[in-house]
Amino acid sequence: MTMRYGIGEWFGEPLQTMTVERRQHLARAALRETSPPPCPFQRGNPPCSKVGGVCSIQAGESRPVITCPRRFDVGDLLPLWLGEIVGFSDIYLAREVPFMRSPSTGRPAGRIDLVVSGDGNAASWFGLEVQAVYFSGKGMQADFELLAQNRDSEPPPPTELRRPDWRSSSAKRLMPQLQVKCPTMRRWGTKLAVAVDMPFFQAIGGPSTDPSHDLNEGDIVWLVPQMDQDYRLTTHHWEVLSLEDSSDKLLSAETVRRSEFEDALRVRLTRIPANEEG
Repeated sequence: MTMRYGIGEWFGEPLQTMTVERRQHLARAALRETSPPPCPFQRGNPPCSKVGGVCSIQAGESRPVITCPRRFDVGDLLPLWLGEIVGFSDIYLAREVPFMRSPSTGRPAGRIDLVVSGDGNAASWFGLEVQAVYFSGKGMQADFELLAQNRDSEPPPPTELRRPDWRSSSAKRLMPQLQVKCPTMRRWGTKLAVAVDMPFFQAIGGPSTDPSHDLNEGDIVWLVPQMDQDYRLTTHHWEVLSLEDSSDKLLSAETVRRSEFEDALRVRLTRIPANEEG
């Protein structure tokens, strides 16, 4: 049976614990009929900037899957964790630091999500990329419209089939970022940390059999927080991997045997009719 993923957290609140009135109020915000509420995860609590306001998606009682990168901002969890791992006594944070620029315009063409430093002079620092998960399938519009009208004590189930799109989030989105940024970080004598939640990490193979905590053994520090059943995000697992091992993990696929490929090929081959002249 295909699992239907619906809203886990909405504008920073678990859907399952909301009152009917609260659901209807947030549905109006999701439908852009009213202004969005503040984001509880970001410092200063600015208005939510994510269209629809869905922080995480969930199928039944399964663990929530984070779909908004701002969900990781709660309590400065990631920079504090990374600072502890690398041994910073003080922790300084910068956001969206330009890393690449266009040769034609000179404008920034790529940024590091977060940079964590041990002092204000950037004598020692680590980059930190945060990757939430995209989902495939129908959008949430129908769910928002239903939630705006529904008055049942329990929220209605998801209306459409959708699921986390691990491959788009990993091989198509995150891996190219690492392949561009890690070699430069290596030359500069520092490292890149990458944060994904545990469902994402499990989908690309999960923790290594013997995970390394030696910063000298790789290029990438993987930070894997986990959300518990009360929707609290906590530190959970970290390990150090090389860029090559990280790329293999993100591909999360293996080449089929030649015979298997050619069996599938024969089913798909169709003859192109010859052009008839005259």
